[in-house]
Amino acid sequence: MNNITMKMTADELILSALREDITSEDITTNSVMPHYQKGQVDLICKEDGVIAGLEVFKRVFELLDEKTEVTFYCKDGDEVKKGEKIGLIVGDIRVLLSGERTALNFLQRMSGIATYTRSIANLLKGTNTKLLDTRKTTPNMRIFEKYAVKVGGGNNHRYNLSDGILLKDNHIGAAGGVKEAVKMAKEYAPFVRKIEIEVEDLDMLKEALDAGADIIMLDNMSVEDMKKAVEMTAGKAETECSGNVTKENIARLTDIGVDYISSGALTHSAPILDLSLKNLHAI
Repeated sequence: MNNITMKMTADELILSALREDITSEDITTNSVMPHYQKGQVDLICKEDGVIAGLEVFKRVFELLDEKTEVTFYCKDGDEVKKGEKIGLIVGDIRVLLSGERTALNFLQRMSGIATYTRSIANLLKGTNTKLLDTRKTTPNMRIFEKYAVKVGGGNNHRYNLSDGILLKDNHIGAAGGVKEAVKMAKEYAPFVRKIEIEVEDLDMLKEALDAGADIIMLDNMSVEDMKKAVEMTAGKAETECSGNVTKENIARLTDIGVDYISSGALTHSAPILDLSLKNLHAI
């Protein structure tokens, strides 16, 4: 996540998270630390995983006090181990205490997604299939969660509804059918946009191919039907497999030959990576 993105988009979201946690004041910190005192605290990893979101973590403290100094001993994408000291934060103790939970919430969530994504991406090594995320993200956390997917070795599907055309079952129902939905999308959308459509069986697939769809999403189809679908498509369109894909069941999909496998679980089901700020003391 570069500095321009951070300042244009992330800062606003980080400040919103801080305001959620500090409505008027941090009454606990102010009661035990009424005046400025310089201090430091360690960032400790409490379980093995992949780290992601270090700049977001750092920015939390900088937005509270630009003089806060944050040093990291790893970088986004690195594998970290339980008990490892991965950072040091130095500054006003009041800032270290008040920013702790918000900073950790971002870092733990993003690192958890990167860790889970890496575990699934590793299962696709040696294939030509790319792992994609979805829009099943936490509200107002999409920019962070999709970044974490990339850090973990996955790829981003469309960012939002303005970013690409994906005709799902309800769009097809609204349009009156597969052929009609693709035709209307082609007429409305800029010619540079690819048109992706979700199909649930081989009959719908044939309609979608005849209508000229660019990407076919094979949704919740059996492995046997997906293999037939890839054969039927045969380069006429790209193929994407979707539908309750998790680390536990993705192995059954690796030899089907689809171009993409999308998984909402990357962002909606990844557990956090346990991290902690420890050993706070005055200096």
